[in-house]
Amino acid sequence: MAVIPEKYKDLLNTKSAAHVATIGPKGEPQSSPVWFGWDGEHVLFSLTKGRQKYHNLQRDPRIALSITDPKLLERYLEIRGKVVRVDEDPKLDFINSMAKKYLGLDKYPWHQPGDERVVMVVQPEHVTYQG
Repeated sequence: MAVIPEKYKDLLNTKSAAHVATIGPKGEPQSSPVWFGWDGEHVLFSLTKGRQKYHNLQRDPRIALSITDPKLLERYLEIRGKVVRVDEDPKLDFINSMAKKYLGLDKYPWHQPGDERVVMVVQPEHVTYQG
């Protein structure tokens, strides 16, 4: 497990999005921003089972994500690692906690009937940083 330097741990508690990169079905990189949480050891983010990113990570659990400091754009943290667990989120507890963090709302406002939400649990294996 990679150790995240104390100087950069504050980025794990910001309202910045984590730009998550996975490997697509044809080997191409795919990147998109996600809301994320940090439990002190793992980066967590929510997906629905219908998303391409979910299928990418089921096929290949390797992932990279970067978080930019919203106050100092040249300061960032990059984490490379693997999805070590996929937790079901049928009661939407995690995505609701992200709606609280990012929007100040108690409930995630864009849930659609039939969405099967999961929490991707990422173990950091390598970190880089700047600023």
